[in-house]
Amino acid sequence: MAELQEKLNSLKEKIAFVSGYLDLPSKKKRIEELEKISATPDFWKDNLKASQAMQELEELRKELLELSEAETEISELLELAKIISAGDKEEKELEEKIKKLEKDINELEFKTLFSGKYDRSDAIVSIYSGAGGVDAQDWAEMLLRMYLKWAEKNNFKARIVDEARGQEAGIKNATIEISGLYAYGNLRSENGVHRLVRLSPYNADNLRQTSFALADVMPVIEEMKEVIIDPKDIRIDVYRSSGAGGQGVNTTDSAVRITHLPTGIMATCQNERSQLQNKEEAMKILKAKLHKKYLEEKEQEKSAIRGEAKSAEWGSQIRSYVLHPYKMVKDHRTKYETSDPEAVLGGDISGFIEAYLKLATK
Repeated sequence: MAELQEKLNSLKEKIAFVSGYLDLPSKKKRIEELEKISATPDFWKDNLKASQAMQELEELRKELLELSEAETEISELLELAKIISAGDKEEKELEEKIKKLEKDINELEFKTLFSGKYDRSDAIVSIYSGAGGVDAQDWAEMLLRMYLKWAEKNNFKARIVDEARGQEAGIKNATIEISGLYAYGNLRSENGVHRLVRLSPYNADNLRQTSFALADVMPVIEEMKEVIIDPKDIRIDVYRSSGAGGQGVNTTDSAVRITHLPTGIMATCQNERSQLQNKEEAMKILKAKLHKKYLEEKEQEKSAIRGEAKSAEWGSQIRSYVLHPYKMVKDHRTKYETSDPEAVLGGDISGFIEAYLKLATK
């Protein structure tokens, strides 16, 4: 029983740390501000801003509720521990409750690792096949599936907004948008070159092949104060979509490519049904790319947003996925590794994300 009481006291200290780190007073103040704003008559005139405000309000309320419930449960379990004698069957029930509480508090503690300016934002992930020919294109598609599965398992919304298929197999590149609280905070750990070693299914002799793919991760920027896009500086091209899409998506010139002429940066979208929807999505991607370029030009923020720019080739990888002659996935920055690549490629990358965030916040 003394051991359980000690664990409860430890959890009490941990929840106090989490509460302090997440700055509850400022969050409560922000909730009051948002509630006042949402009660004004003109609140829903700008649907985009109103939706963002309501989403933020919902997230803040949920965060405070989770902390409050954890604090209350700790107090109740501490009182319960005082009246339970060692060996009682209630002790086992208490132990089970403590295990569940510990899991909940660890999930709350994980949020303290999100300290970046854009960590709460949605994420745009672009994947490019690198050195390795058809194998690299197949590897790029495997990475794409991995992130889609990770999003599904962790209750994030994910959708492919652009995709260029390889002629024989896989993809040349693809862009996905992943929406949800801390989407970018989680996925910024994935930015960089990913290396695959396996027996090639595209080689007649079934030889071992090394392939590379690049994941470029950006936060979604709704409003850019630092970078202003002059309409005169962009060129918009429309063309026929080549993706699978929905009914009719391939029969009209609905795909959109926007080019920022001063920088040459391009953004494309072809998976929405209408040209207008594709244009809006392409503009969102262009904003994210331009904002990232701006931040990369500021040396003090470069490492926090992207790290050193690297080409998708040998020696520059952040993580290696080995399927032959042994099985292992290893992150070269954190040294975190696992011998179950099938689970990782099935979307189980939380261990890699947490290891990276802990390293980044040291």
